[in-house]
Amino acid sequence: MRAVVLYDSVYGNTEKVAGAVRDGLLTGNNEVKLLSVKDAETSVSDGFALIVFGTPTHGGRASEDAKKFLGSIPAGGLDGVKVASFDTRTDLLRENMFLTFFARLLGYAAGRVQGTLRRAGGIPVVEPEGFLVNGREGPLVDGESDRARKWAEEIVRKI
Repeated sequence: MRAVVLYDSVYGNTEKVAGAVRDGLLTGNNEVKLLSVKDAETSVSDGFALIVFGTPTHGGRASEDAKKFLGSIPAGGLDGVKVASFDTRTDLLRENMFLTFFARLLGYAAGRVQGTLRRAGGIPVVEPEGFLVNGREGPLVDGESDRARKWAEEIVRKI
């Protein structure tokens, strides 16, 4: 299966998770491309059976570059393509109870991204996933790269 892991990363944490997701997808002897949205074209779905999309969460939403890329996918542009989404987010329980309230109110980016991919015709394979970052800039919480790889291995099993 040909797959692509598309991501945007501000501090490098989402890129690290995207790399771990790629590694997990490779366990199924798949051909997997890792690509930043800054280097991708919206026609990237051509020939890919699976697209995994990752973004940092900013105020409950995807990053600006990720939103721009997602907004450029034409209606039906992902018809029949399997999709999954993830985000990186601050571990709010460790950071601040006040922020936890806003996170519950605003949500996280991965669910919104998956909705956008679905509306473009994508077929979700797994539930959206969030990976934790220490503070605003990271690094990733210990064990999150391994968890990302295992999440991707679950995607391979479900396909």
